[in-house]
Amino acid sequence: MERPEGRQADQLRPISFVPDIAPHATGSVLVSFGNTRVICTAMVQPGVPRWMKEQNVPGGWLTAEYAMLPYSTGGGRKPRDISRGKLDGRSSEIQRLIGRSLRAVVDLKLLEANTAWIDCDVLQADGGTRTASITGASVACAIAFERMVAEGKLKTSPLAGHVSAVSCGVYEEEAILDLCYLEDRDARVDFNIVMTEDSQFVELQGSGEEATFSSEEMSTMLELGRKGIREISELQRQAVHTALGEADGDAAHRLADHFNQS
Repeated sequence: MERPEGRQADQLRPISFVPDIAPHATGSVLVSFGNTRVICTAMVQPGVPRWMKEQNVPGGWLTAEYAMLPYSTGGGRKPRDISRGKLDGRSSEIQRLIGRSLRAVVDLKLLEANTAWIDCDVLQADGGTRTASITGASVACAIAFERMVAEGKLKTSPLAGHVSAVSCGVYEEEAILDLCYLEDRDARVDFNIVMTEDSQFVELQGSGEEATFSSEEMSTMLELGRKGIREISELQRQAVHTALGEADGDAAHRLADHFNQS
């Protein structure tokens, strides 16, 4: 089996993070998984949703929004959701996934009475936009929270550790890691795996595309996912350390100590 990009079955696409892509956000990063590129930002603002106040729920809240920009795909201009008057079902499902994934590693009580707004805007889509969004959003949150600690706006970072995501699938009867668009389009089975950096599952999304899959195939995909997440987590740590090290060496040291204790 030869993959369209010539990668091995267990090989990730080239992954990169460009921090501070949106200077007015509390934390931001441009994440690239191959030709998939997503701007992920975290903006932390005072206040919590009304339901939290009414129910006397302590701490803060984290929520996410996701959008594919009109020029993000090769199939012509994608209309903005606002032009249709409502969010499409796919975008709604993905932004809920991003929010759930981040809340799995964020201690909302330590966020205090603030709301963290996560925005993921897809600049270019070539498969795996939801997994790239989760991965980039975790980096943006780490940068944002540590900078707030450095500025005295939070006592400690509420982020217990990174969360990241990767796709797996069965393509031409072989399990593969991190599908590009062509592989995703033609895969017999498609899986999205969300995990913490200490290899705990957050969410699994998998289905056969008009097909079934065996327990052996699922086990192979899960192992590929674990391998990919371990590699991605290390890249996330490096990206945050670089971003904070350039601007605030103390914050970088605090972050390293915080994750080591988590």
